[in-house]
Amino acid sequence: MNECETCSYYVYDDDYECYTCLACLDEDEMYRFLSGADNSCCYYRRDDEYGIARKQ
Repeated sequence: MNECETCSYYVYDDDYECYTCLACLDEDEMYRFLSGADNSCCYYRRDDEYGIARKQ
């Protein structure tokens, strides 16, 4: 499992029938991410469905 699979921006697109990233990366960020030079994403946000419930 990679970091993208646990991110809240990584969602299933019914039109394309695959998972896509909804984070808005600029050209430089996308190049670094796709080239493998920087595997970390500055927009990563853990998909935690129960985060709100724990606070109640």
